[in-house]
Amino acid sequence: MSEPIVAALLIILLIAVGEVISIMSKARIPMLLIVFMGYFILLWTGIFPPELIANSGLGAFGALMIAPVIVHLGTMIPLSVLKGQIKAVFIAIIGIVFAVILLMIVAVPIIGYPAVVAGAGPLTGGLISVVVTTEKLQELGLVSLIAIPALVVGLQSLIGMPLAGNLLSRYAKKHLATLDFANVVEAKENVVEETKKTWLPEKYQTSVILLLQLFIGGALAIGLGKLTGINYSIWALLIGFIGSYIGFYQKNMMERANSFGISIMGIILVVVASANSVTFALFVEHLPSVIVILIVGSIGIIIGGYFASKWVKWDPLKGVPVALTAMFGFPGDYIICEEVSRSEGKNEQERKAILDEILTPMLVGGFTTVTAASIIIASILVQTL
Repeated sequence: MSEPIVAALLIILLIAVGEVISIMSKARIPMLLIVFMGYFILLWTGIFPPELIANSGLGAFGALMIAPVIVHLGTMIPLSVLKGQIKAVFIAIIGIVFAVILLMIVAVPIIGYPAVVAGAGPLTGGLISVVVTTEKLQELGLVSLIAIPALVVGLQSLIGMPLAGNLLSRYAKKHLATLDFANVVEAKENVVEETKKTWLPEKYQTSVILLLQLFIGGALAIGLGKLTGINYSIWALLIGFIGSYIGFYQKNMMERANSFGISIMGIILVVVASANSVTFALFVEHLPSVIVILIVGSIGIIIGGYFASKWVKWDPLKGVPVALTAMFGFPGDYIICEEVSRSEGKNEQERKAILDEILTPMLVGGFTTVTAASIIIASILVQTL
């Protein structure tokens, strides 16, 4: 296992098994849960040596790609989409803010402030918030807490997806009851294309040049982070968003450079490798804290989503699932919408009506929380440790 190619093969095999199980379960069993638990078991039983990821070379690659990936995430939500779904954005943000507030009020007295901070960012987002949290825990020597963000991000969708699916199913029934399909007039969607200022002619938008642009943004973000003391992840998001708006970046830069998949896999390994010091005893010790974070945090998201829905005059059965996207993001949000439309619609017309009603706000909610808001929250909270 000291050979880099063999080490890389074993690690990629574990991730692939997680992907297969996630696909077979329609994302109900998260890939990250399989990867984390599989790695823990193989590590604790001595099958995987602690230096396996280091030997593969993928961990170093993943660490290098974190800042460029966050810049890429900042390019993913066009301003025109945010403007059109401002209510969904508001509900998603209020949901995670309430989750953090409730965690501070209820969970801190039970499990302590460091444990809450370790889990709050990952609860309200995805993999990048785990990276931000884990980096700070390692820097402060709080390595025993690294099990918390790993477990939270692995388990949160097991709570969030069933809750969101149940509420959306109930909303779909109500929505269908309000429609009169006999008098529905088909109208073409008025899609306003945002005028894109492109600094770089299309013929020069090759994979290498696109990656160069992302690395420029990533390097700038890290430099600004050191200069200002504000976590580099926030700068990277802002650089991606502003760069996309002014035309320096195009949408989905890393996917267009054909490097998003390998980059995310490398980042997963950065997080997994950070758990090398987590023993079975530490895992068992922190499992109750993880359960508290998941329960209290999900209640906070539901409360925040409910009140935010009332404020913007949305049915909470539609608004609360938008807030809950913080716990699973894409592709879970898309899968839930498809399953709800398929199960509640009696014919193609009804299925389309349901999907048209719920898909866009759910996708926007997921992108808002997972790609932006959660990174900001995680970055702010870890600075308070």
